[in-house]
Amino acid sequence: MLSLDAMLSDLEYLVTVESPSNDIEAIRRSAGAVRDVIKRRLGHSADLIDSAAGPHVLARFGSSSRVLLIGHHDTVFPIGALASRPFGVDAGRATGPGVFDMKAGIVQAIHALTLLDDLDGVEMLITADEEVGSKCSRKLIEERAIACGAVLVLEPSADGGALKTGRKGTGTFEVIVHGRAAHAGLEPEKGINSLVAAAQLITRIATFGDPAKGTTVTPTVANAGTADNVVPALTRLRVDARVMGAEEKERVEHLMSTLSSDVPGAGVEVTGGLDRPPMPESASTSLFAVAISAAAEAGLGQLTGVAVGGGSDGNFTAAVGVPTLDGLGAVGGGAHADHEHVFVDTMIDRSRLVAAIVADLTR
Repeated sequence: MLSLDAMLSDLEYLVTVESPSNDIEAIRRSAGAVRDVIKRRLGHSADLIDSAAGPHVLARFGSSSRVLLIGHHDTVFPIGALASRPFGVDAGRATGPGVFDMKAGIVQAIHALTLLDDLDGVEMLITADEEVGSKCSRKLIEERAIACGAVLVLEPSADGGALKTGRKGTGTFEVIVHGRAAHAGLEPEKGINSLVAAAQLITRIATFGDPAKGTTVTPTVANAGTADNVVPALTRLRVDARVMGAEEKERVEHLMSTLSSDVPGAGVEVTGGLDRPPMPESASTSLFAVAISAAAEAGLGQLTGVAVGGGSDGNFTAAVGVPTLDGLGAVGGGAHADHEHVFVDTMIDRSRLVAAIVADLTR
């Protein structure tokens, strides 16, 4: 039988071990904490797989591989966020840095496995770098997904607890505009204003989206100049892009790669791209049917599924042809924000749902 008190205790433990992406020592401590919870609740030793981003946690149960539970223990919050926003439970909500995205999902999955008599065929992979693009974990994710043949992603649910049956492909471009510095008051005509060139490019880039096809291309960050009396020689832009299909991926990447400036002498350099391929809804069809059946059998009510704009490691597993169902983690809201929260009264049923699906897939 599941204990909410035990789940909240484990959640507090994970949240209080801060784990910002790219802080290797913090990630190392966090990986150890995840391994501790797996050992304490399941009596099983997990492996720490080292990488340039810090350790990933891999637990393999039994001799076969039939279903992979996947999540991440890195978060977007810097060291020190916990001091201003400590873990707490109030008015039915658990709060704290990373509680929703996605430490509650990890806890719920571990406790889900305590409900099963036989874990043969189950693997759990909790990676260290999902929030920064999964560059160090992608190969391992794809390898274990192919070996298992089915993937359940422990990312937070969509609104109201809906599962995520499809995701857009996502990526970030960096646009570097090269100009030439000059005195802004004495001889601005001798400079090449990279900021003016970038401003023109921004208005052009903002037209690359296509709402009818679900494509968004959004300039998000700009940095330019060195002083208020100097013509800026360098401007950097970052652009968020999201697409539903491969054709839109190719179109957006072509438009970005062929950018040029109308400002005489300004040079344009573009790096990055759509590195998370789309997760089509067809990738989740078979597993969503399993989930509906398992939920009904366990008395958990009717499930809903939605396609969403954000990416996850499920994009990678779907792209290599492995059936993938996402959004099986926490129910709550506020991902990546100070008001991030989990509805604690959903945690037990969410664990029961994961357990029921895993039982069906390994039966």
